[in-house]
Amino acid sequence: MSSKIAIQGVPGSFHHQVALKNFGLDAEILAFNTFEPVAKSVASGVADFGVMAIENSIAGAILPNYDLIDRYGLFIRDEFYLPIAHQLMALPGQKIEDISEVRSHPMALLQCKTFLAQHPQIHQFDDVDTASVAKRISEEKILGLAAIASEIAAEIYGLEILARDIQTVKDNFTRFIILHREKSDSDQIPNKASFKVTIKNEAGGLAKLLTMLAEKNLNLSKIQSIPVIEKPWEYAFFIDAEYNDPNQFRESMKLITRDFGDLKIFGEYRSRKL
Repeated sequence: MSSKIAIQGVPGSFHHQVALKNFGLDAEILAFNTFEPVAKSVASGVADFGVMAIENSIAGAILPNYDLIDRYGLFIRDEFYLPIAHQLMALPGQKIEDISEVRSHPMALLQCKTFLAQHPQIHQFDDVDTASVAKRISEEKILGLAAIASEIAAEIYGLEILARDIQTVKDNFTRFIILHREKSDSDQIPNKASFKVTIKNEAGGLAKLLTMLAEKNLNLSKIQSIPVIEKPWEYAFFIDAEYNDPNQFRESMKLITRDFGDLKIFGEYRSRKL
């Protein structure tokens, strides 16, 4: 039986591509408009796994998704880095001069801001997904509207690419995480972990924490702060750390629990950074 994979977006989206690359063409895709039902479907067991973008090499972290992982009690099983190439597409027969409006996911618009600045006549609007805009243009035969999406989306929905590879930085990658409702049982030895630390409200707490992690030879590839809603002026830190020695990682986690505050580990897995 094929796995059920929850994604945000429609066929042709970057999430759809990652799901097929990870789980095969026979995977059953459960598509949602936003990220929260993706997390909810995995937590409830409706989906076996979820695919969720967590950061982009240009636009940075997607902070609300860290909160979803935490709130729904999910675990990170793996990660996947997808090269992102954005194409401007519209109904066939049009030119860029005919386009008055472009819609896409806000992250995609941000990643193409230099190109869009060269075409001030094209008004930009956020939408829920890249490929969903392409789908709507195709189904409703909308003239004057362009989508920013993948080449695969143009092929699926029969649109013409008006400008290729319009992302500002050509080496543009999005990091996706593979979510499950249980901890990993992989045979691979992990060398990366994602965890949350809620630091005690005391002077120098974060500096002391970072010093301790450095002494344990943990390389912090990402650290994001989010306010603790129920405790004003206290912050939780979502951290990604790479390491060579699993024993040093475990020792550092024990020290966090003993000396720094509350700890929640979201997953230990292999780094897939290209």
